[in-house]
Amino acid sequence: MSDGPDGLAVEAAALDDGDVLGAVRKEFALDDGTVYLDGNSLGALPRNVAGRLAEVVGEEWGRLRIRSWTESGWWEAPERVGDRVGRLVGAAPGRIVVGDSTSVNVFKAVVAAVRLAGPGRDEVLVDAATFPTDGYIAASAARMTGCRIRAVDARDVPAEAGPRTAVALVNHVDYRSGRLHDLAGTTAAVHAAGALVVWDLCHSAGALPVGLDAHGVDLAVGCTYKYLNGGPGAPAYLYVRDELQPRFDSPLPGWNSHADPFAMDFAYAPADGAARGRVGTPEILSLLALDAALDVWEGVALTDVRTKSLALTDFFLRCVEAYVPGGRVESVTPAAHAERGSQVSLRCASGAAGVMEELIRRGVVGDFRRPDVLRFGFAPLYTGFAETRRAARVLGEVLAG
Repeated sequence: MSDGPDGLAVEAAALDDGDVLGAVRKEFALDDGTVYLDGNSLGALPRNVAGRLAEVVGEEWGRLRIRSWTESGWWEAPERVGDRVGRLVGAAPGRIVVGDSTSVNVFKAVVAAVRLAGPGRDEVLVDAATFPTDGYIAASAARMTGCRIRAVDARDVPAEAGPRTAVALVNHVDYRSGRLHDLAGTTAAVHAAGALVVWDLCHSAGALPVGLDAHGVDLAVGCTYKYLNGGPGAPAYLYVRDELQPRFDSPLPGWNSHADPFAMDFAYAPADGAARGRVGTPEILSLLALDAALDVWEGVALTDVRTKSLALTDFFLRCVEAYVPGGRVESVTPAAHAERGSQVSLRCASGAAGVMEELIRRGVVGDFRRPDVLRFGFAPLYTGFAETRRAARVLGEVLAG
């Protein structure tokens, strides 16, 4: 088909007609007049969540009250929902617990990894382009454990891990550029150096297959409000490899992770399995909103999600080339599929913040990262090809001024 603007419109319609995930879009509350390309920051609302929350508030909290901890399954929810998340990141049941924020889980994971690494390993490697909170938390964890911290390019972690490395903390997808890093290869190389690895999956879970168990990942963390659509402030999750769970020594041993929490013992004895990663009382309302949101994933194959993600980002880049005046933007997202997440980041040398403001005013919602990056996130469950074309066309109109 033609790459010209008219040909792109025809092509978009054909791609939408053949979209195997197209029917899932109706499960989301979306405004047809808006192109929502910020699911990499906050996923859209699944339609069933509001009704489920009303039931939780009115019936489980309102009528059953304290009885819901047992009768409504509240107590087991962090592990039950963790198993549902696990299916989307390649983790067998019993390896993920949902709760706390990503920042708190990064802290648990990094400190626990240092403790697991053993004597003589006093270095924490961190992705130099990491999302800031990961760097802040890793630096604090290093100070508290007597380690030095060293920032390196994520692509250099395999070569930089050495005999003093305890743990490497790496983002699976770079939040700014959308670059996808080699989880399998990096994990194997860090293990060959005798160290452990913690992966931040915030920008990959729900956008592409991860394979935590298959690739022998030690620990992983992630949020649930992006591609998993759990809602603003939805609880994060912590993954601990099965073989490491008996030795996982959490730096935050709260009463919820005690082997017998209601014994109220003075001495701490950790629970078995994923529950060892719990801390305090679960965030029930947001946790059960996430549980409901995960229903949209029933019957969805992650291979289809990845195929559509790459098709959407490929198509968007072609549309940008067709509609945007030459030289106005430059993609900083890798062209190679093996190195691309589910977003496209465009460097806009002049007035990027204002450009994004105008795009949003015209109904194309992306976001801006200082100093000059326009980010567009493509959530395969609800983003279509015609609206992808529209986003590029509006961008071209804004930049043509």
